[in-house]
Amino acid sequence: MKSLASVRNAFRFRPGEAKMVMWSFLYFFSLLTSYYMLRPIREQMGVAAGVKNLQWLFTGTLLVMLLVQPIYGKIVSSWPRKVFLPFIYLFFASNIVLFYFLFSRYDQNVILARVFFIWVSVFNLFIVSVFWSYMADIYDKEQGKRLFGLIAAGGSVGAITGPLLTVMLVKELGSSRLMLVSAGFLLFCIVCIFALRRYAGRSRVNPEAPMGGSVLEGLQLVLKSRYLQYIALITFFATLTGTFLYFMQAILVDRYFHDPHLQTQVFAKIDLATNSLTLIFQLIVTPILLTRWRFAMVLALIPLAMSVGFTTLALVPVFTVMAVVQVIRRSGAYGILNPSMNVLYTAVDERTKYKAKNFIDTVIYRTGDTASGWIYHTLSLFMGFSALALVGAAISLMWTRVAWKLGLMSEKKHAHHEDISDTLL
Repeated sequence: MKSLASVRNAFRFRPGEAKMVMWSFLYFFSLLTSYYMLRPIREQMGVAAGVKNLQWLFTGTLLVMLLVQPIYGKIVSSWPRKVFLPFIYLFFASNIVLFYFLFSRYDQNVILARVFFIWVSVFNLFIVSVFWSYMADIYDKEQGKRLFGLIAAGGSVGAITGPLLTVMLVKELGSSRLMLVSAGFLLFCIVCIFALRRYAGRSRVNPEAPMGGSVLEGLQLVLKSRYLQYIALITFFATLTGTFLYFMQAILVDRYFHDPHLQTQVFAKIDLATNSLTLIFQLIVTPILLTRWRFAMVLALIPLAMSVGFTTLALVPVFTVMAVVQVIRRSGAYGILNPSMNVLYTAVDERTKYKAKNFIDTVIYRTGDTASGWIYHTLSLFMGFSALALVGAAISLMWTRVAWKLGLMSEKKHAHHEDISDTLL
């Protein structure tokens, strides 16, 4: 009964908060609905562009991000978010409409498919990042603790609605017309931004923090801290295994499903299952794990499950097994691993939270994406599907070992209230 009362108190709105939360919820819901309608189309485009060329798409994504980030950083540092945000979303929505016209005229064009794949891969990074930055302008620290969970649930519902709409509509409308529906949801985000505009700027909790810090300073912090190096290593292992499974998924989808619309529907169903399970993890499983299990066990859970999943895929290399392993990996990453990784930063100073974390989440992650693609491509030249799955299992076991050691280190640091940033090699 006490826990139920605490939940009610946590979500009890104070004067003026109900409308803020409603618009924030709708904003994140519309945002992720828009993205998750595009994601299955992107996956199908990756198959259409050639499964053997996926490593080039990952490389292209990294290069475009490195080119765009300085421009984006300049915009962020020069204009308040409540001013430039509507233009950011209007720009992306106009891009989606442009892709609709291009695909309507040049259907299944390989070059266009590759451009769209890279564009969506860059698009998804920025839209979520600027959303949470805007939330930091609107809510203070105390409100964030009470309300961000509820707002995040809006994104989870959108992540379920997007692929569900794709499954329902792709055969009737086709992939290109679905883009217009996605653009409509993205344009509604601008309505939400204007509705929330008068609340922006109230927060006093470093509203620029999610964008703050140079890449170089983040690198320096990581080089000084063994703890942060372990986090970076876990990020790399997670990216490596995720890329392996992503390539295997593309191979099996290309082998079992030949119609492009059917491929889009299959990817949407995987997204739907993933995001539904993620919501269950976020609301029920993860709070229990983080409060009742040792933290090292929680961090090691997903990599250990992946070692079992890859081994099963090596023994039974069929699409159904791959789909189950993919759903477990992605939902476990979003619903269990990511919240646990964020806990790792609760005992560090502000520079480490916003600069080193930004470096790991962007540079390490995207570099790992690209490197993983080329590692898989090179190994696939002389290894079969099952052998590659066993390599994924071996990497997952190394990931499990690092996660366990990092969890023990985190338990020790939190117990002694030490500054993790001072843990030097």
